[in-house]
Amino acid sequence: MLQVEKLCFLDWGPLSFSVDSGECLGLSGESGSGKSLLLRAIADLDEHGGEVLLDGKNCVDQPGAAWRGRVAMLAAESRWWFDSVRPHFPGGADESVFSALGFAGSEVMDWEVRRLSAGEKQRLALARLLVREPRVLLLDEPTANLDSRSTGLVEEVVAIYRDKQKVPVVWVGHNEEQLRRVANDVLRMQGKQLEEA
Repeated sequence: MLQVEKLCFLDWGPLSFSVDSGECLGLSGESGSGKSLLLRAIADLDEHGGEVLLDGKNCVDQPGAAWRGRVAMLAAESRWWFDSVRPHFPGGADESVFSALGFAGSEVMDWEVRRLSAGEKQRLALARLLVREPRVLLLDEPTANLDSRSTGLVEEVVAIYRDKQKVPVVWVGHNEEQLRRVANDVLRMQGKQLEEA
């Protein structure tokens, strides 16, 4: 279970909510309402007050790298450090993760990053995150650059991972219909607070 207790970051908060293992919380709100900042605070990428706990263990009691290995965030715009895809998967990856996301096998590992579309980068960033087997998924508009077919693939891959690994998921998005489809509950960032959507 992911628990957020009286979380404060910048001038937002205090915010409190929890997401049970195997469940998804949808998070909506206008652009600039603080959704991405909230995910960054939960991932311990930005300073915050309050508590963030995973299975009762507080993030402040763990090294940052260990926490971020367990609580993984997929940013709205993925970052790439190497010229080709392969070095971004230092431990390799099962071909099934690529095919599940619409790629024709593992030859994608040899593709040049500069030739990837925004949608391909986003799907590969999700694959890169999932092969690390995190215990929480924080997804910041994971399908914003995708067509309807790829959107469906991402939704399915996340649902399968969530159900199989019993991980809590926080899914940020602007599409209310999608959030109702993928999430068990939906909250809205409004006036620097969270409200039932």
